Amino acid sequence: MSPGNGAVTENNANASKARLGELLVDVKNLKMYFPITEGIVFNRTVAEVKAVDDVSFYINKGETLGLVGESGCGKTTTGRCILQLEKATAGEILYEGQDLTKLSQKEMSTVREKIQVIFQDPFSSLNPRMKIGDILGEPIKVHGIIKDAEERNKRVRELLSLCGLNPKFADRYPHEMSGGQRQRVGVARALALNPEFIICDEAVSALDVSIQAQVINLLEDLRDEFDLTYLFISHDLSVIRHICHRVSVMYLGHMVELAECDELYENPIHPYTRALLAAVPIPDPAIEANRKHEVVKGEVPSPINPPSGCVFHPRCTLAVDSCSKDVPEFREIKPGHWVACTQV
Repeated sequence: MSPGNGAVTENNANASKARLGELLVDVKNLKMYFPITEGIVFNRTVAEVKAVDDVSFYINKGETLGLVGESGCGKTTTGRCILQLEKATAGEILYEGQDLTKLSQKEMSTVREKIQVIFQDPFSSLNPRMKIGDILGEPIKVHGIIKDAEERNKRVRELLSLCGLNPKFADRYPHEMSGGQRQRVGVARALALNPEFIICDEAVSALDVSIQAQVINLLEDLRDEFDLTYLFISHDLSVIRHICHRVSVMYLGHMVELAECDELYENPIHPYTRALLAAVPIPDPAIEANRKHEVVKGEVPSPINPPSGCVFHPRCTLAVDSCSKDVPEFREIKPGHWVACTQV
């Protein structure tokens, strides 16, 4: 299945995958609807929040795919569905050809060794009552990777050193560390089980800019050293450009554009992508003062009652009458560049 929303010819999809290398993750027609219920006794469903609506994409081994969009567009929900922290309403999530949505809890436990996550908030994602050494050693113990306590402690100190922290930090509590140090602990915890695939959910958004750069460089070094694959979820387009090979843009639960990183930034096609990039400030004040800004009109519609047809049409400068009726096909307009828009 090709990346994007809706149907695309199988030949084109296979050709794209062949160009980019060995497939690791393949998400097909993913939907995640959250029911809205009322009533205490009968608890009937009266509406649904369409957080992710028919999204498809793939990630190749050793690649970093960026998932970008405004808050509430479905980025984090997509990641949680891949991790099986949310049970998808519909669709397939294939990891090395195995559909994760059909696995039992016991079967999924084995897969979790290969798939890990770095959470957004380094303050709330670490147990304040546990020492750092225990936080890092717990998954190693639970999954039976290293049964000997002394060897496990040695591994914990190796992980801390690998992530640029003093091994003595194993005896500290999270509150005794800075935000950047805590996020490095989060990275170390994700590496504890020697995973192949890591979902970085806004992994640097809670950090100062200078610390962001350090953590991003760390993630890049670890990717190269251990041949890791990332799904990098962020709303920060500057961070996405630095670390990602390909970038996917989401809007209101739909994927609207996907391309190689440089291609997307230099030649954005979808009106929403262009508006996002136009909002990124330029450090040079002379250029910033004279450049043209594309302001998106209106507010983001509710995912409970999304617009018909193209979900972006109420705010789009290119919209015509048919945009409110027809769902745009996610099509490959040039090799590796996919767009869901009938007006480009």
